[in-house]
Amino acid sequence: MNILSFIIYCIVVTFTPGPTNIVILSSVQHHGARKTMGYVLGATLAFGLLLAASALLNRLLADILPHILGVMQIIGSLYMLYLAYQVYRMGRSEAAGQQASGFLSGLLMQFANPKVLLFTLTVIPGYVMPYYSSPAASSIFVIVITVIGFLAFTAWVVFGSVFKSFLERHQMLMNSIMALFLVYSAVMVSGIL
Repeated sequence: MNILSFIIYCIVVTFTPGPTNIVILSSVQHHGARKTMGYVLGATLAFGLLLAASALLNRLLADILPHILGVMQIIGSLYMLYLAYQVYRMGRSEAAGQQASGFLSGLLMQFANPKVLLFTLTVIPGYVMPYYSSPAASSIFVIVITVIGFLAFTAWVVFGSVFKSFLERHQMLMNSIMALFLVYSAVMVSGIL
C-alpha cells in the first residue's frame, strides 16, 4: 500500500469544498465556532460510521452499489439544493433562526452527502482491503481517516472564525457564492451531466 498516496487522497477529498465544508463555513459566520462544533462532531461521527460500514459491508455493497448510488445521487442532490436555499437565505431575519447547525444536522448531512458516500465507498476497498484483511487493520484505518475528516471540518471552522468580519461585511455575496457552490455540487453529483 502506498501510504503517501492514501494520505494525499484522504486530505484532498476531506479538505476541499463540499456540502459539509460549505455548511460549516456558513454556520460559523452565522452561529459562531462553538455552536458549529456540534455540527462538526455530528458530521465526524457519521463520517466514521460510514467508513466502518464500508469496511464491514464492502462485498454486499459491491453487489448492490449501482442501485444505491443512483438513489443516493438523487437524494443527495435534492438535499444539497435545499441546503443551497438555506445558505442563500441565511442572515435574513426570518431565516436566521431556521438554519440547523447542531449535532443532529451534522450527523444527518453526512448520510445524504454524495461526496462523503462516494469517498467512504472507495477509500476502504481501494486502499485498505487489497493490502490488509484483518478487522484490526481496517479499524485502525477507519480511525485514521475519521481523524483526518475531523481535522478538515475543524479547519473550516477556524477559517470561518478567522475571516468572520470579512464574511459579515460581504454576507449576501458570500451566501450567494456558497449557495452557488452547493447548486454546482448538486448538479455534478446528480448524474445529470
